[in-house]
Amino acid sequence: MPRIRELGIYQSALPTGARNAISDVAGVAVGHFTLVAGEGTPDPDWQPGHGPYRTGVTLILPHGGNPYAEPVVAAVHTINGFGKPIGFEQVRELGLLETPIALTGTLNGPRVADALITLAIEQNPHIGVGFAASGWRGFASVNPLVGETNDGYLSDLQGRPIGLAEVRAALVAASADVVEGAVGAGTGTSCYGWKGGIGTASRILEEGSRGQVPGAREERSSLAPGPWNLVPLCPAIPSARWCRRTWAGRRS
Repeated sequence: MPRIRELGIYQSALPTGARNAISDVAGVAVGHFTLVAGEGTPDPDWQPGHGPYRTGVTLILPHGGNPYAEPVVAAVHTINGFGKPIGFEQVRELGLLETPIALTGTLNGPRVADALITLAIEQNPHIGVGFAASGWRGFASVNPLVGETNDGYLSDLQGRPIGLAEVRAALVAASADVVEGAVGAGTGTSCYGWKGGIGTASRILEEGSRGQVPGAREERSSLAPGPWNLVPLCPAIPSARWCRRTWAGRRS
């Protein structure tokens, strides 16, 4: 499926990076695990917790090394406080990222956080216990960072099928060539009554920014459909600008 930019109806004030993806930030890679299982046909004997599933997990790796041993500067900004993220508070306090960023379905979140802790301990055996050479001194904890989205319209949330094995698979799949759409954490999302998904972009900042390239990874899952919901989301689309002007005229 082509990107909206490739259809010629999107205008951007800034040029994109080489991939137009978050991986245009040096060292960043993204991996998905996608779970599509079971059918959504009515079943009088259906019980929650056994599917069907349209869910997954997405990992954003800040670099190719050990993020606990080499943490990167990070920040959190909350726009909608209805989410159930894990690990935000320490990032606010310390400004550091110690694990890959994980995105998944809402009730998968604790299992994915546990998986990130397991992976961090495998790379850094002193976490939680310290170093044997120093008499087990120097112990520290680890802060997994997990964002979530509610994919319950298409997936059985109670089943919570995403855990360590699925996070490992996403880690193995991580690449600078970022896959978009109904994959990973975007598999079961819906947005304003349409199918949601997960996407990415990057922009090259203008002169004076020392050639910096900000990248973004966006996952959409929100609200019910309405006639004007798309308009504030897409101000760079000419038709959306026309709709905004028309709507403003009707309200005045």
